[in-house]
This record gives sequence, C-alpha cells and structure tokens, in this order.
Amino acid sequence: MGLRRLAEVSGAVAAEGGRRAKVALLAECLRELGPEEGAAAVVLLSGEAQRLRTGVGWASLRDLPTPADEASLGVREVERELERIAGVHGAGAQAERRRMLAGLFGRATAVEQGFLRAVLVGDLRQGALDALVGDAVAQAAGVPVAAVRRALMFRGSARAVAEAALSGGAPALAAFRLEVGRPVRPMLAASAPDVASALERTGPAAVEWKLDGIRVQVHRAGGEVAVFTRSLDDITARVPEVVEAALALPVETAVLDGEAIALGRDGRPRPFQETAARTASRQDPERLRAEVPLSVYFFDLLHRDGEELVDRPGRERWAALAEAVPDGLRVARIETGDLDEALAFFRGTLALGHEGVLVKDPAAGYAAGRRGAGWIKVKPRHTLDLVVLAAEWGSGRRRGFLSNLHLGARASEEPGPGEWVMLGKTFKGLTDETLAWQTAELLARETERDEWTVRVRPELVVEIAFDGLQRSPRYPAGLALRFARVVRYRPDKRADEADTVATVRELAAAEGL
Repeated sequence: MGLRRLAEVSGAVAAEGGRRAKVALLAECLRELGPEEGAAAVVLLSGEAQRLRTGVGWASLRDLPTPADEASLGVREVERELERIAGVHGAGAQAERRRMLAGLFGRATAVEQGFLRAVLVGDLRQGALDALVGDAVAQAAGVPVAAVRRALMFRGSARAVAEAALSGGAPALAAFRLEVGRPVRPMLAASAPDVASALERTGPAAVEWKLDGIRVQVHRAGGEVAVFTRSLDDITARVPEVVEAALALPVETAVLDGEAIALGRDGRPRPFQETAARTASRQDPERLRAEVPLSVYFFDLLHRDGEELVDRPGRERWAALAEAVPDGLRVARIETGDLDEALAFFRGTLALGHEGVLVKDPAAGYAAGRRGAGWIKVKPRHTLDLVVLAAEWGSGRRRGFLSNLHLGARASEEPGPGEWVMLGKTFKGLTDETLAWQTAELLARETERDEWTVRVRPELVVEIAFDGLQRSPRYPAGLALRFARVVRYRPDKRADEADTVATVRELAAAEGL
C-alpha cells in the first residue's frame, strides 16, 4: 500500500463521527498493510512521527514544492526518510534537513503532501491518536484492546507494539513487561470540587499531600539510577539529590513514583517556577543545587527487587513503599473514611503551603498513562489544565504581544491529543515576562492567522483558575469559564495530559448546572 492510500484512509477517519467506525477503518487499513508496513503506518497515524525530532516546524512547511502528478511513495519508505532527516546533526543540519524535506515533499502528490504536513506538525484531525490507533491495532491483530494498552504502557512505542501485535498476536504483546530503566507513562488523577465529592467516589481512601513540584519516576538497578519526568525525559544528571536519595534506599532494584520540589528554609514550597527552572536547566547541577536545593517525596512503588507491583492494589504498593522508603522521603498520607478527618488533613496540608490533596482508592491498581478513577485531586480553588488553541493580538501597552488566549479541553477521556473543545478566553494573570514568553512560544507553533488572531498547534498547557462555570451557547460544550485567569504555564505537562470536557461537566454538575 502506498502513502496515498494511507492519506485517504486518514481523511476518511477524520470525516467519520463515530469512534467504532474510525477504529474499523484504521483496522482494515492495517490488515491490508501487514506487520512491517502496518507498524510504519502506526508511526505516522499515531503522532509518533512528530516525536522523531526532525526539527521541522510549521514555517518550514509553508512553501512546498509543486506536488507530483503520480503517487510513488511507500509507507515504510516515508518512515525511513523521516528517520534519516531526524538523524542529521551538526553544522549546516537545518539547511540539510530542509533540502531533504523538499525532496520528500517533491515526490508526494497534493493529497500526500497535505497528509505529511499534518503528520509533522501534529495536526491530524482523527480523534485521540494513540488510543484510536491502539484500538485499531487490537482489532486488526485480533487481540484484546487491554493487551495492546498494557503493552503501550510498558513499552511506550506505538510502532514496537503494533509490530508485535500484527506479527505475533497476544503472546508477543505479553512479552512487554515493566523494565527497570525504561520509564512507563505515569498514572494521572481525575478532579473533584471538594473532599466530600472525592470520598463519595472512592469510599474509605488514602488522603495525601498534593505537592506543587515536578513529577519524577525513579529507576534504580544496583548502583545505577535513572530519573525521568512525567513526559519520560531523562533528567538524571540535573537532579543529584534525587539520585542520592534513591541510592540510600535498602533495595537492589526499584521503580518509584514521586515528586521533586524546591523548599525554603522554613520547609514551605518555593514558587513552582523555581522548581521547574531548576529541573529544566542543563547548567552546573552542583551550583544550582546550592542555590535551589531539591527535596524528593515518593508516593508509589511499582517494582521492588524483582517483584512487579503495578497490578497490586494501592494498599499493597503503599505497604511495600513504607518498607523500602523512610518517613522523611514519603508523601504524608492518612487512610480514612471519615469526612471530618479528611477535611482536617486537607486544611493542614494547605496550611503547610501545599496545593491540595490526592484522594486515592486503596483497591485501585496503577493505571499507567491513564487518568484513573482511583486517584482524585482536590484543590482549594477551581483550576484546570487547558491547552492554548489560539491567541489574539493585544492592544494598548500589550500591542505587539499575543495576549487573549483561546482555551481548550480534550474532548475524549482516552489518552492522546484528541480533538479540542474551546471553553473560553482570558488575558488576565499575565505578567510582562509571561506575555513576551508566550508570544514567542505561540508564534513558533503558528498554523494560520487572520488580522486579529493567530491559531497554533495545541501543545502548550496552561493552568487556569476560574470562579465557576456558566452555561454558554457560544462554546461547543455548552459551558464557559467564569473569570478565567492564568496561574502559570505547565512545561512539565504534555497536551495529552490536559483536562477533559468530562471533568468540566463534573464540576458543572457539582455547581448545579
């Protein structure tokens, strides 16, 4: 099958409204392709090609060569060429990549060019990419969807999982296990407006600090330690305090989930931006350590000394964590079904300067990479993690800056970028420094514009505080944010970790809307 056929299938999927029909179209395509070509197609369809770090931005794809008259490109051939482009480094790399890119697009028909452009800038409008394609792989291979999702959780690569499923079926997928040293996608939390609502969902639960730091997943194998962020980036060299804490534990092998945070001398959290800047910097870590020391607190244990704990209920994982990690390195937690006790813990947590609590079902397994119902976050104010879809040029003292943000939530509960549902706009809460930063970042993601508005790739996650929700016929969800304002950008979060419309509707229901 050539690239043109794949582009046509992708277009048909985008035009189809029903999820089952989308999955069926993709599954039929993957069956036609077979294991090798099918795995290459998954790279393009799932958004994985965008992660090849080709260095290709929207600006590089504005002026394309004249399209070819006849289709000649193969799916696997395109994947190999994108890998070659991503592999170009050193002096003159940008010019060489553009030359190679022009050569590839020059061999593509108009339909193929449109598909490739969307692939490279993350603008395939098929629905939730990873989840949709994962379900299609399961259908094409005749294996349970749960087996594909579990393999994706441990391996992370949609290509590797697709190739295994299409060539070896369920036995090949079962070979994917948690590996010490290979990060897994972290479990995420749903939201509730208050502690009472959270406990209604979970029943008696663990209630623990929600720290305003950077999520870290720590892997130890003997004397070797690797530290990964929630987006699976390796930051080991930047966080020597976390490495030392892991090496001090009485274990040989372990995979821990936790939070790294900068605290002041009084033990209270320093501003989130200081933690984020410290963990993002590649400069001298010992100098930065002296200036902004980090503390680490662990709240889950996924593996210990050869024993995999991912599927164990929370209470068993936490018991193992308590055996392996001393009190001073564990997030404070109580277990209770009493609302008054939970509320007292919540108020005490806020008094210490932390941002809220997590309410966790003791029976829940670790739903890696998913927003599991077993974890629920509660904060003292309404906040949502939304994605910037567009921005309008400012006026007055903000002239020349992109100011008024168009804010969107994910349409689907499934992991993956999905489609975006706009919930409102805001220009409030922006400092001069943030205005300058966001203008540069948004322009780098520009896809189109008119006189007033610049539309962008939905990549930047921003934490938004608001005073409530109101019904609104102007927006697709029928809801809009009231008095929305920017709290901060979240560079530690990917767009597929943004809140969903379902979360917004739950908040609306709690307000009686």
